[in-house]
Amino acid sequence: MDGSGQGELWNRVHTHHGTHLRDSHLCGADHFMSVTVSATLAVNEALAEKRRRGLPVLPLGFGEAGLPVHPAMREALAAGGDKNAYGPVAGAAELRDAAAGYWQRRGLPTDPDLVVAGPGSKPLLYSLLLSLGGDTAAAAPSWVSYAAQAHLAGYRCLQIPTAPAQGGVPQPELLAAAVGRARAQGRDVRSVIVTAPDNPTGTLASEATVRRLAETARELGLVVISDEIYRDLVHNDGERVHSAAEFAPERTVVSTGLSKNLALGGWRLGVVRLPDSDLGRSLRADLLGVASEIWSSPAAPIQQAAAYAFTEPRELTAHIRRSARLHGTVARAAADRFAAAGAMAAAPQAAFYSYPDLEAWRDHLARRHGVTTGAELTGLLLEEYGVGVLPGSEFGDSPHALRMRVATSLLYGETEDQRATALESDDPLALPWIADHLDRLSEVLELVGPREAPEDGAGPPTAAARCD
Repeated sequence: MDGSGQGELWNRVHTHHGTHLRDSHLCGADHFMSVTVSATLAVNEALAEKRRRGLPVLPLGFGEAGLPVHPAMREALAAGGDKNAYGPVAGAAELRDAAAGYWQRRGLPTDPDLVVAGPGSKPLLYSLLLSLGGDTAAAAPSWVSYAAQAHLAGYRCLQIPTAPAQGGVPQPELLAAAVGRARAQGRDVRSVIVTAPDNPTGTLASEATVRRLAETARELGLVVISDEIYRDLVHNDGERVHSAAEFAPERTVVSTGLSKNLALGGWRLGVVRLPDSDLGRSLRADLLGVASEIWSSPAAPIQQAAAYAFTEPRELTAHIRRSARLHGTVARAAADRFAAAGAMAAAPQAAFYSYPDLEAWRDHLARRHGVTTGAELTGLLLEEYGVGVLPGSEFGDSPHALRMRVATSLLYGETEDQRATALESDDPLALPWIADHLDRLSEVLELVGPREAPEDGAGPPTAAARCD
């Protein structure tokens, strides 16, 4: 299959479940917007179909934490099984108190009355964008759903490049210039979304970068939405996550949940911390209005379990630290395999992602495979080799960039026993099922890429050595 065919393959994977919604700002007009399944979910479905056909796959596309449920969380959920009544729209008081304590311990004093819970951080983000109104800005690259949700809400998303190894935070000077241009054209830009730590790059923006972003948002009159869902999955205990709420507390909304740190994506529980300001109180009223018409209140048993989790008992914090170490070990190993093949990438610092750039392969890919875009490259990897990764274009990167997001969190095993073993192992890379996945990755990269030895004769560099 030539490169154009690979690009078409990726488009088919991404759009086969498309639907259409009437534009909310043109109600009554014959105007519809196309909405496709999120790219992360689409690639997961494509790999599942290959599995059903008995084909080997390497699942590096879906950002699911991929670890067992902690027994204490199972018990907490079971204990709430008799709760079947609707609760407060904002969430149960017990949960909001616990979430406030969670943020307090991270240096963010929080009024429980300014905490709102929902069935996952995604619907909370969408409801925030609806409540705020106006266009938003986000990093390029950034999580696939930011721009999509702005589109669903009837607005647009400016995507602003990040500085090297400062993923998730738009460069402040570029943000100011882009917002200025948009406003000069009559667009109403009201918010900026940051991710700390970052998906898709797995990097952690510095204190200076976050501070400058917060100051720029204040100067521009923007609300900051700080997505901190990966905050507790920093690999190195000595590295600190800095929130925009530290530097612009009056205008920063912070979101988090249980899907990543405790691998509870299927439980669907998120919380937001609204600023203690007139803006925050106004946002709360609007957000509760939206929530009351969409989900009414989060599931009561899930809220009870989440309240327990946000109190951070010792057994859960130890579990999260083990998870972070496993994520870091495997993400760095995969990044090193890409680096050995000639990719450039910042070393992963958090979560389970890396973002390799195969620009060094461009001439070879065009000549041998007819591949010239990121979507064509990921289409080739999926169709010919069963490797599921996402092209950078899905995250707002240039379509011509040969960058991709690699998520390693589904390499920990096919069974609960394997995943539990990986979590407890002192050397997870020695486990045969993880080692086999990584060796398969190296094999595919060798098959697809150029075969020349490194020019300096010093052997393959690690991802850390290639960090900008």
